Amino acid sequence: MNFLNLIERKRDGNDLSADEVVGLVEQFTADQIPDYQMAAFLMAVNCRGMSAAETRALTLAMRDSGTVLEFPEGDRPIVDKHSTGGVGDKVSLVLAPLLACLGCRVPMISGRGLGITGGTLDKLESIPGFDTQRTAAQLIDQVQSIGVALGGQTEEIAPADHRLYALRDVTGTVPAIPLITASILSKKLAEGLDALVMDVKFGRAAFMRDREAAEALAQSITALAEECGVACRAVLSDMNTPLGRAAGNWLEVKEAVDCLEGRGPSDLEMLTVSLAANLPGIDSGRALAELASGRPREKFTELLVAQSADVDAFEQQLTEPAMAPVVREVTALHAGVVVRCDAQAIGELVRDLGGGRQTKADTIDPAVGVDQLAKPGEELTAGAVLARVHTREEACAEAAVARLRESVVIGEDFPDLGEIGPSSVD
Repeated sequence: MNFLNLIERKRDGNDLSADEVVGLVEQFTADQIPDYQMAAFLMAVNCRGMSAAETRALTLAMRDSGTVLEFPEGDRPIVDKHSTGGVGDKVSLVLAPLLACLGCRVPMISGRGLGITGGTLDKLESIPGFDTQRTAAQLIDQVQSIGVALGGQTEEIAPADHRLYALRDVTGTVPAIPLITASILSKKLAEGLDALVMDVKFGRAAFMRDREAAEALAQSITALAEECGVACRAVLSDMNTPLGRAAGNWLEVKEAVDCLEGRGPSDLEMLTVSLAANLPGIDSGRALAELASGRPREKFTELLVAQSADVDAFEQQLTEPAMAPVVREVTALHAGVVVRCDAQAIGELVRDLGGGRQTKADTIDPAVGVDQLAKPGEELTAGAVLARVHTREEACAEAAVARLRESVVIGEDFPDLGEIGPSSVD
C-alpha cells in the first residue's frame, strides 16, 4: 500500500475504498505505518471528513483489530451505554447495576478521563482494591454470572482504537465526527451488543459545544450502529452545568452510591432513568421503580466483590466526611438566585487540584474535587453554601475557593432557558 497516496487523496477530499481503509488500519496496528504519517492522515480526515461508507469501513476494521466478545445465547439482552464525556458524569456507576437488575447483560468497557472530562475507570479505581483489568474471558464469565462487568480497554478489545486515539489526542483531531464515531462504535461493536444507548453531551464542558453539533454526532453514531445490527438510541444532555453536585473521582463515587440509595441529585437520577428508558423493553416507570427498590445498590456490591474490591474498606470510606485532608466551604456573599454553575471552569479547577490529567501519563488524586454544588435556579441566602472544595494543601484551598466563587454566579433572577433536561434523538 502506498500510504502517502492515501494521505494526499484524503487531503484533496477524495473517498477511499473500504479495502484501502481496512489496509491502513491493519498496517498501522502492525507498526508498518509511522505515527507521523498516520497523524497527517487523521488531520486530513479532520479537515475533509469521511463518507458514511468510509466511516463504516474504519469502524469495522478497528473493531476487528482485536477480539469480538461472543456471549452464549440467552433471554437477557446484551446492552451498554456510552457518554461523550463531561464534568460530574457518574451515570455509569448507577446505570450499569440498574440495567443488570432490569434483566440485561452489561459488559461495560469504559475509559479514563483526560483534561476536564472525567473517566469511569478513574472513579472505580478510587474504590479500595477494585480491579478494572478484565480479560475478554473474565468479562464474559462475570456478565453471565452477575449481569454486569466494568472494565477498561485492553489490547484484546479494539487495539487500533487505543493507538489511534492516543494520536488524535495530541494532534488536535479529537472533535472529528467520523473519528469519534469509529472510536466509540469499534469498542461497542466488539462487545457483541444487542442494543446501545448514547449520552451525547453539548455545552461549555463538552466536545460538542452546541446542540446542532451534538445532533450530528448522535445521528452519525445511531445510523452506523443500526446498520451494523445494534439497536441504538441517543439522548442529548446539557453540559454547561456539572451533572449532580460533585466533581472529583471519590466524591462522584459517593454521589453515585447516594443515587443508588435514593438520595441522589435529581438531575443524575433523571438522566440515568432517561438512558435506561431508551433501551428496548424498558420504560421510565419500570426503571424508576427498580432504582427505588434497593436492588441496584445490592448489585453494585456484587460488582465490587466480583472485581476484587475491599468491600469493608469501601463501606467504611463512605462513612468518612472526606478523603482529602483540607475541606473548605464556599459561601454566598449575598442572597439571590444561582444563575450559572460553570461546568468548564469547575472541571478545570478539579483537574488543576489533581483530579484530572493534562496528559495520559499524569497521576490522579482520587480525593480532591468539589461537592455540595449549588445548581442554577436555586435561591440562596447570604452565607449559604455554594460548594465545598477538597484539596491536599491549605494553599491550594485558598486559590480554589477564589476560583469557585467565579464559577458559581448569583443574580437577582434566573433566566428562562427553556427545556434543558435530557432529550432523545431518533
